[in-house]
Amino acid sequence: MIMRPGQRLLMPVNPGFLWLSLLFALLALMLGNMLVWGRAAWAPDLLSIVLVFWTVHQTRRVGMAAAFVLGLMLDVHQGALLGQHALAYTVLSFVAIMAHRRLLWFSLPDQALQVLPLFVLAHAVEWVLSAIIGGTFPGAWVLLAPVLEAALWPLISWLLLAPQRRAPDPDENRPL
Repeated sequence: MIMRPGQRLLMPVNPGFLWLSLLFALLALMLGNMLVWGRAAWAPDLLSIVLVFWTVHQTRRVGMAAAFVLGLMLDVHQGALLGQHALAYTVLSFVAIMAHRRLLWFSLPDQALQVLPLFVLAHAVEWVLSAIIGGTFPGAWVLLAPVLEAALWPLISWLLLAPQRRAPDPDENRPL
């Protein structure tokens, strides 16, 4: 793959770090729902951000099956319609897989604009499923969640790529 000027060569991702970050995002989302903001409609879904990130960067390791399982775990935790988050995360993962090659050519702020429609689509799937079973529309605040998720994209990307940026053996004669 041809690299952009100024782009650094990254080390391979540690699979333990990858799965631990997904688990941490799931736990952070669960704790946020229980303790911090409840099930507020405007609250960003940290798991979807991390899931899209790893789906884009490690397509062969994190895919639709992982998205489905994580979605089922969240459905069970929230007491939502079984499969609501699973379907939303699976659709999100599928679209991220389709766009992953194109997305990596953009800078982080531009990537945030590119993933905004993905997050809107995932929330729309959840809203439609909720409406089908007779749920009420949570109001205009629900439109803030995808925007917050897109705004968090550069920060989450920078944090999750940090372990891959370090040199394997720091040496002044090896710039990589």
